[in-house]
Order: sequence, then C-alpha cells, then structure tokens
Amino acid sequence: MPRPRSLTTRQIAAAALAVIDRDGLPALSMRTVAAELDRRTMALYRYVEDREELECLVVDLALGPVLDRATPAPAAPSPRTRLLTLLDLMREAVGAHPGILPLAVRHHGNCLPALRWREQLLEALADAGLDAPQRAAALHALVSYVIGELELEHHAAATAAGTAPAGPLVPETFPLLSAALAARAATDPARAFTDGARTVLDGLGLGLT
Repeated sequence: MPRPRSLTTRQIAAAALAVIDRDGLPALSMRTVAAELDRRTMALYRYVEDREELECLVVDLALGPVLDRATPAPAAPSPRTRLLTLLDLMREAVGAHPGILPLAVRHHGNCLPALRWREQLLEALADAGLDAPQRAAALHALVSYVIGELELEHHAAATAAGTAPAGPLVPETFPLLSAALAARAATDPARAFTDGARTVLDGLGLGLT
C-alpha cells in the first residue's frame, strides 16, 4: 500500500477553518477536521497535540493577512492613519471568517499575527507622542473597541438580533436609543466601524490627520 502523504500544520489549519466557515465554530473538533482531510482522527495527533493547539493554528492562519499587510510603508503615514488602517485590517481578517472571533479573543495572547498587530498599534501610539501608561490605556481601549464591534457586527447579526436589544423596543419609551439603532442599521458596517474608531481616537486625543 502507498504510504499516506504527510500533512502540514497549515493544511490542518486550513481544513479546520473550512469546517468553521461551513458549519460554525461548534462543529470544530479533531474528528471533523480529520474527516475534512480524509484522514483518521488519530492521524492528526502526529501533527497537533490537542484542541488548544488546533485553535491556535486556526487563529494564526485566519489573522495572517493582518501580519502580511500591516508593515508600514517606507514613507509611513500619520499615526492616526496607521491606527485606522490597523483596526480596519483586523476587521477585514475576522470578517472573512467571522466564526473564529471567539478563538481570536481567547488566543490573542499567543497568536503571532495578533501580537504583531498590537505591537504596531503601540508603535503608532508612541509616534503620536503617548508615553508608556497612555499607550497601555489606549491599546486597551482600541482592542476592546475592535472586539466589541466585531461581536456586534457578526455574532449579533448571526442570531438575527442585529444591534437591537433583546425584547420589544418601544420608541416612545426609548426615543434616543431607537433613533441611534435605526441610524446604525442604515449605515454600512465598514463605515460604522471606521466612524466609531475615529470617535475612539478623538477621545484618546489622537485627532491628527
């Protein structure tokens, strides 16, 4: 019999990502990834130690475009422009595979693309003149904004809840909230994300062009 061809961790991550994209994150398991690759489940353990490592490989692959595209050009734009670009890159990467959002949040501390993304955020914040404590606070605010926005855009939309709160919303009781939600629903998600990011940067005192 011919010897089974070898696998790479990238092939395994791509198969896992295909499972998530098609069937959702709850479908991810060593068994379903093995089936995607037409292999026995135990064969994967030659390459991947456990579910934890599998998830990390998926996050590395899905967020790889952030690392590939986040390198500043020789003539770097302004810190504010770089920050907006970095935030948009993360939105685009997760938007291509929205099912990985919980994994990206869970493994952001040991995923190279996510670590490099945060490092480049800090570099832009440093170039904007923020000192170390200010950079730490700004980084936390920006990361929290991105996670929250992606959660609203993808997970809330997936449950057909949109941006509306649970239960009936009576405009007469909540006139400002009703108007805000209606305005958000009428705005393109990418535009809404960027508008929110600009508001956060303004609040951090990064109102530079």
